[in-house]
Amino acid sequence: MGKTADLLPGTLDMLILKAVSLKPLHGYGVLQRIRQISGDALEIPQGSLYPALYRLEHQDLIAAEWGQSDNNRRAKYYTLTAAGRRRLREETAGWNRTASAIAAALNATPEEV
Repeated sequence: MGKTADLLPGTLDMLILKAVSLKPLHGYGVLQRIRQISGDALEIPQGSLYPALYRLEHQDLIAAEWGQSDNNRRAKYYTLTAAGRRRLREETAGWNRTASAIAAALNATPEEV
């Protein structure tokens, strides 16, 4: 794609929940996974990620456990909780409804109005 897309307000939490729903990840792994699953279109600054992880953990949407990273460093690994799975389903459904509505509006033709 070449250029990264701007992240809409409120979508970072949903993207983090999606990333950790795929497999337990440490913080930097979350950044890499979001970039990977977005086809390199989304790049999250670390300064935005860590406060969001902290917030999601304190809302009991993700759980953290210390482990060993690939490069043998101590790292906090995040997993989705049951509440996090519910929130991800709700957020995904809401996002899909909004995206469909916007797509319908943008695809409207003069004959339809």
